[in-house]
Amino acid sequence: MRIIQVNKFNYLRGGAEKYFLEISRALVDAGHEVAVFSMHHPKNWTGAWNKYFVSRISFNEAKLRDYFLMPGRIIYSLEAKRKFAKLVRDFKPDIIHIHNIYHQISPSILSVAKKNKIPVIMHVHDYKLICPNYKLYTNGQVCYRCLGQRYCQAVAYKCFRGSYLASALMTAEMYFHHKIIKIYENTIKHYIAPSNFIVSIFSEFSYPTENFSVLHNFIDDKFLRGDINFTTDDYLLYYGRLSDEKGIPTLINALAHVKDKKLKLIIAGDGPALDSLKKEAWSLNFGKRVGFVGAKYGDELNDLIKRAKAVIIPSVWLENMPFVLLESLALGKVVIASKIGGMPEIIDDTKNGFLFAPGDDRDLAKKIEALDELDLRKIALAARESVAHLTIDKHLAALLLIYKKFS
Repeated sequence: MRIIQVNKFNYLRGGAEKYFLEISRALVDAGHEVAVFSMHHPKNWTGAWNKYFVSRISFNEAKLRDYFLMPGRIIYSLEAKRKFAKLVRDFKPDIIHIHNIYHQISPSILSVAKKNKIPVIMHVHDYKLICPNYKLYTNGQVCYRCLGQRYCQAVAYKCFRGSYLASALMTAEMYFHHKIIKIYENTIKHYIAPSNFIVSIFSEFSYPTENFSVLHNFIDDKFLRGDINFTTDDYLLYYGRLSDEKGIPTLINALAHVKDKKLKLIIAGDGPALDSLKKEAWSLNFGKRVGFVGAKYGDELNDLIKRAKAVIIPSVWLENMPFVLLESLALGKVVIASKIGGMPEIIDDTKNGFLFAPGDDRDLAKKIEALDELDLRKIALAARESVAHLTIDKHLAALLLIYKKFS
């Protein structure tokens, strides 16, 4: 089968990129022909398809040129449409699988697929199709104000980067794509969701559930091999992006309620909330108990996970199905996660991990203290067993059935 995989970033940046890169490689290893379409970036994985990529535009390090290009790139990119048409013409795919295309690519490429009668499958990694700021979370709270396509709420609450202007641009984007040209509705054949929870949310926003298949994210076999480390050090671990919706202040504050004052917290990651989190830790006199070690990857990260007493996922937004959760469980690590989003689909409280009320530092502290009261060896074994079926081979087989159904 000939497949084009599309994602705006072609390097390891977050969960969507991890999936996009690894599934592309798995398809090639299984004997399929795969082309990728993305945006030029100095961190990109190099490959034969880079010559088709759309030019780079940066929203975080914007130069004067970027500000002029932003509206066109976000709403309808003629450059992306032109370059994608050339890729389609040269590669002749059987199916197109798109991931995150918003802003850096735009859905203009979908008109190319429609013109050439090529079916498009879309992977729903976040809430962008129903929420201007991706998250269904604004001003420190889960938010459903745009229900019923009332996207103007994003301007009223400055949902995108706290800016009226940026929020107005995102609002215009949503109205144009979903109410005027209805480009997703008229082009996407089927959606793939990593959790049942996200399907239920999209259903509330009037998306038919029969247009979705649920495929939990897969786990690389290396996380399921080897012995579980039952001897741990005296620290808790958070790893991932450092941003407001991740709920890290809840975790820092929970330390104040934990009786064991020698218990430490290691935070591995980077992001816009780094400086404020450091200030919060010092303001609570936790400077020596909370260690910020930067972003970690590969064996160095896995070693941190294995030696941790527990991995904490304190999210306050509607977390979908994070790789952090699945990979930690696969390593036999006890996970304490917010009872929010898709995570309760995997964690059975006190059986293979722990759940606590989102944003409740005292409840989290109780779960942390329970680590010393329960049989952690039994929970660790159950943790690995609960995700042992999420292998990439099984995932790939299910994905190919979807491809064949709609191609």
